[in-house]
Amino acid sequence: MSEITNLVKSLAEKHGRYQESLLPILQGVIEQQKFLSEEAMVEIARELDISAARVFGTASFYSFLNTRPLGQYVIRVCRTITCMMHGKNQIIQELEKCLKIKLGETTLDGKFTLLETNCLGQCHKGPAMLVNDEPYTQLTPEKVRDIIQSLKMNEASKLSNPDLN
Repeated sequence: MSEITNLVKSLAEKHGRYQESLLPILQGVIEQQKFLSEEAMVEIARELDISAARVFGTASFYSFLNTRPLGQYVIRVCRTITCMMHGKNQIIQELEKCLKIKLGETTLDGKFTLLETNCLGQCHKGPAMLVNDEPYTQLTPEKVRDIIQSLKMNEASKLSNPDLN
């Protein structure tokens, strides 16, 4: 059996083989594999005895269920009207400039992915973004530059000091 098959089987044992088990199993695969491959979605469909289209439809509906590999740092910028009114577009422009990518893209080195997402629950502190699970609020172009620089320096220090990994 493949690694994916074993993972899906163990998640089905844990969460059950019911239709309402679909989301926890999808989340479990994301936790272990970082994204939902086509193979994983087909295996989940088989294990739960539901259509692969249903699995893919559910996976593609939720923005935090990735159906393609993403960078080590996934930057999700809030797309709500509130964040837009607080300067979200300037934040995206600064991120694109710092990372040399556009929304929806991943840097060539695989370190950063830039995405827009629905509300992050930080409307009162917008514009906001998440870097992996870390929220950043009341963003300015200067703050964004500092955050990206800090993440890049963190990566550089890991390369020069492998014991930090």
